[in-house]
Amino acid sequence: MARVMGYRGGYTPQDRRRIESEMFEGKLMGIIATTALELGVDIGSLDAVLTVGFPYTIANLRQQSGRAGRRNKDSLSVLIGDCFPSDQYYMNNPDEIFTKPNCELQVDLQNMLVLEGHVQCAAYEMPIRPDEDAIYFRKNLAEVAEERLVKDGLGFYHCSERYRPTPSKLVAIRDTEEDHFAIIDISHGKNIVLEELEASRAFFTLYDGGIFLHQGNTYLVKEFLPERKIAKVELVKVDWTTQQRDYTDIDPIETEAIRRIPNSLSRAFFGAIKIQQNVFGFFKLDKKRRILDAIQVDNPPIILYSKGMWLDVPKIALEILVQKRLNIAGAIHAAEHAVLSLMPNFVISMPGDVRTECKAGTKEFAQKETSRKRPARLTFYDAKGGASGSGISTKAFEFIDLLLKQALRRIEGCHCYEGCVECVASENCKHANEVMSKAGSEVILKSFAGFGN
Repeated sequence: MARVMGYRGGYTPQDRRRIESEMFEGKLMGIIATTALELGVDIGSLDAVLTVGFPYTIANLRQQSGRAGRRNKDSLSVLIGDCFPSDQYYMNNPDEIFTKPNCELQVDLQNMLVLEGHVQCAAYEMPIRPDEDAIYFRKNLAEVAEERLVKDGLGFYHCSERYRPTPSKLVAIRDTEEDHFAIIDISHGKNIVLEELEASRAFFTLYDGGIFLHQGNTYLVKEFLPERKIAKVELVKVDWTTQQRDYTDIDPIETEAIRRIPNSLSRAFFGAIKIQQNVFGFFKLDKKRRILDAIQVDNPPIILYSKGMWLDVPKIALEILVQKRLNIAGAIHAAEHAVLSLMPNFVISMPGDVRTECKAGTKEFAQKETSRKRPARLTFYDAKGGASGSGISTKAFEFIDLLLKQALRRIEGCHCYEGCVECVASENCKHANEVMSKAGSEVILKSFAGFGN
């Protein structure tokens, strides 16, 4: 195992370069990697690639497979299908892996998080004239230039001082997430950064007393300091791991835009979202994932802000759900999943880019009534981009009526009884689709569409 290593974007640049070099030189037999190794990195010619689970697109799969067999050498590429619909589709139709064209890539140039960085880099290389260069950056270039660039006496716009001297170093090419958390190894008096974690993962991976895995080694989280964006860990030898117990509360705090749903009295809202993440404990698990112990922790809640959209469930739908004895929380949860699964049809996004408040059975089925009171509503928010959001939910908000209609058609057209990954269940649900009502989601979506039930 010493000749097999892990690889992900959160590793330090020094560690990534070392792993790449050792693979290139043949010192390693293999690498277990995320998509960070998919392109843009030269690790030489590989003999075989094993892809576990179908990636998001055919292009991703071909890029990963293309890692092997370079320099005219024979190679092997193996796709190990998972249980999800996209995997099983290609398991049953393998010819399409070779014949299906790559999907078209669209860049949302209305998203300021994407646009400004590229405009600043372009203006650094060559001054911009909005009337001439709008062909490359679309109609809102003039507005961006006026607000974000520096204008000279001849009418040319130059890179802002805050991006100098090298703007390309300040523009992330992988995603729009600003915050990262450093994992610091303090074993034996050391203070070495092992890797970095994205904010969207850190709060559910790092907690006092938890186990953090790095390159096959187990580290005990001694101290998590979210305000400093660091976690201190110590190397330990244990035969157990941990799994956090958590819940997330999502609440809109400011309305910035409203859209009327055609043929309905319902409205969709867009604006600022407050995300409160609570890790209240964790399970100790053995190697077979059996629970050895349940630990309670007293961590303060983590509060974040983003952008998102929400829809209040019509009163008539709530009355029908009560009349039919359908679980309201399960109906909302299922409807949210159905809408989320269709967002890639309208805006380029990856699973997890937009999230919702998944319902936990421990809360929804508890005998004691929860102290948190909020309206019955569907809520979606950007997981990346900080308080400004990533822009994905902004774009999805423009198509909310079509999203609702497609979600309803998908549910009505699915022949399952209780809900499956083809309609309302999600493989990304952190509570394993425990609180779910397919029939209830149909009631809610019909009410948004103005249909009777």
